[in-house]
Amino acid sequence: MAVRGVLFDVDDTLFDYSGSDEAGLLAHLDAEGLLERFSEPSAAVALWREVTRAEYARYTAGEITFAEHRRARVRRFLARLGQPGADDLSDEEAGAWFAGYTAHRDAARRALDGAAAVLTEFAPRYRLGVVSNSSLSHQRKKLAAIGLLAYFGDALVCSVEHGEAKPAPGIFLAGCALLGLEPHEVAYVGNDHAIDAVGARDAGLRAYWLDRGNTGWGGTRQGAPAEGVRVIRSLPELPAALAG
Repeated sequence: MAVRGVLFDVDDTLFDYSGSDEAGLLAHLDAEGLLERFSEPSAAVALWREVTRAEYARYTAGEITFAEHRRARVRRFLARLGQPGADDLSDEEAGAWFAGYTAHRDAARRALDGAAAVLTEFAPRYRLGVVSNSSLSHQRKKLAAIGLLAYFGDALVCSVEHGEAKPAPGIFLAGCALLGLEPHEVAYVGNDHAIDAVGARDAGLRAYWLDRGNTGWGGTRQGAPAEGVRVIRSLPELPAALAG
């Protein structure tokens, strides 16, 4: 049966999270006089992403709130850097540090190459939606800022409001239900092999892994893709992949 709907992940699938994250972090560390503490900028980015993955996993597991995860990232990052008093930062101090980073990060945010063109091509042909491990308000603001929110309308499912995170089958099925389609009629596109691609496949969707070679946010590629997972290297490859 032909694909009738397409669900997308957001970060590093439609939105260049890695690029804006790196630019924002380095600009903020430079402004704070901390960048010189690292042997090279890539070391700062690697540490920040290690901390981010650990604390975001706690957030998606429901152990801490979104705001708490942000403050935990600051304290853990600065502690690993050896900053005196990092563990004792107040919520206000940690929140202010993170706000400085987000101001720089948001100034650099953009859609991934080809995202708008692909969505424009798909809009008359497919029902479009989003399934993301985040909150609706956060992802709506992000998609609006990069000019992509209008393609999805109200067809967004996020883990905070849904109550479970990818790769749980239920969140993918909730996305299909919003589109009014059966899972086998829906393609899912995401940059994380295990969470996005394998999770969608196991929920009965057609899984497309956007493997851009990114070893930061979302994990690393380890060997060949799982059975039933189709691979694309960039978003402009997606129309032909779906047609094929």
